[in-house]
Amino acid sequence: MMESNSQDLVAYWSKAGTRRGRALLMTRLWLKSAIWRGVLAGSLLIKHGLDILAGTAGLLALSPLLLTVIALIKLEDRGPIFFQQKRVGLRGRLFGMWKFRSMVINADKLKDTLLAQNEMKGGVTFKMKNDPRITRVGKYLRKFSIDEMPQLWNVLHGEMSLVGPRPPVPREVQEYSVEERQRLLAKPGLTCFWQVGGRSDIDFNGQVRLDVEYIKSRSLWLDIKLLFKTVPAVLLGKGAY
Repeated sequence: MMESNSQDLVAYWSKAGTRRGRALLMTRLWLKSAIWRGVLAGSLLIKHGLDILAGTAGLLALSPLLLTVIALIKLEDRGPIFFQQKRVGLRGRLFGMWKFRSMVINADKLKDTLLAQNEMKGGVTFKMKNDPRITRVGKYLRKFSIDEMPQLWNVLHGEMSLVGPRPPVPREVQEYSVEERQRLLAKPGLTCFWQVGGRSDIDFNGQVRLDVEYIKSRSLWLDIKLLFKTVPAVLLGKGAY
């Protein structure tokens, strides 16, 4: 059997040595590449269509809750309802990510005074379980990920997807290693592997590993499964702070 395989390989490459053989080989490789590119482009197009349909349906279905949240935020401190922050998206592109404001107005300035109290193990992400910047309303918004709902607008604008690695802030990306920059090879999403598996309870290295695993194995079926798993993860609020 091994001898037969060797003979087949010799015959194959012998043909490839002729002008006609080289032309056939290049045509075959081009066809395979074109088919692969077509399948990938079709998959991404379907994924984008799903994002638009689900994003629109989500905004309409959640509108009563969103209006209630708007009222609560405004009643607490009369400050801005929404918070826009620069994040790094697909292949390093910057975009403005929207959230319901869950912290005090000068939260970014206060963060610099709290960096020494970072509770995220390893990596460059900042997390505190009892972050003093979080408002009373914000505590519940963050626990059940309600503060992330305005990102459906980012999904409709094509800056984010329903499923994908969570978008980091530029300051974190500046400290990324080459391996960690692989997270930027997919459009960022509302939910991902570590969002449904433990959220902030998973350390930074674990988050990177899961994001890279998603990028290597992503498919529409995987996205659908992650979306369904997101619902109980959000309701339980595990690892959210």
